[in-house]
Order: sequence, then structure tokens, then C-alpha cells
Amino acid sequence: MSTATETAPEEVHGDHGDHEHGLSDFGYIKVALLLGALTAAEVMTYFVDFGPVEVPALLILMVVKFQIVVAYFMHLRFDNKLFTWLFVGGLVLAVAVYAAMGTSMVFWTDPAGCDLSPNPSC
Repeated sequence: MSTATETAPEEVHGDHGDHEHGLSDFGYIKVALLLGALTAAEVMTYFVDFGPVEVPALLILMVVKFQIVVAYFMHLRFDNKLFTWLFVGGLVLAVAVYAAMGTSMVFWTDPAGCDLSPNPSC
């Protein structure tokens, strides 16, 4: 005897066969190799003098790696693009605030050339 409340298992849990939510194993290996190459580029900045572009290059590499990790390992690449841009936008805002505070230590001084350090000539 069958009742009206019986349902097939596919109807209860939903059929996710049409919507792939993630990468294949080979896809994750490619992402890991890309992240490894970007990390090697970051480590290389320690051994090679890049001059004034060293810090901006490291910040750009940091943002790119963050976006890749958020997109693939947190599966935001397969969700709405708004979620990925919210994460990356928050990181860009944090880096901008960090850079603004970093410049305040170097560029914003007293017009007489004195800062807050104990200097008897000022």
C-alpha cells in the first residue's frame, strides 16, 4: 500500500547531477601548481632586489592569491560573482587602509622637517 507522503530519494535531497559545484582532482592540482608558482615568485623577492616595485608586487601577488583561494577552495567561483567581489573588495579596502597608514609614517611630517622623535635640533 502506498501513501501520498512517500517520495523518491532524489526528490528529498535534490538532484545535483546537473550543477557541478567544484573542480575535478586535476583542476585542484592545476590551482595548487599556480599557487605554488605565485608563492615561489613571492619568495624570490627575498633573494632578488626588485627595488621600489618590491612592495607593490608583493601586495598584488597577495591579492591574486587571495582571490584564487577564495574562488576555488571556498567554492565562490561557482556561486554568484557578487560574493567573490565582496571578499576581494574587502581585501583591497584593507590593503588601501594599510598603505595609507604606511605612508603616514614616511610622508606626513612637520613642515619644519621634524617629527615626534627626540631631536634636540628641532
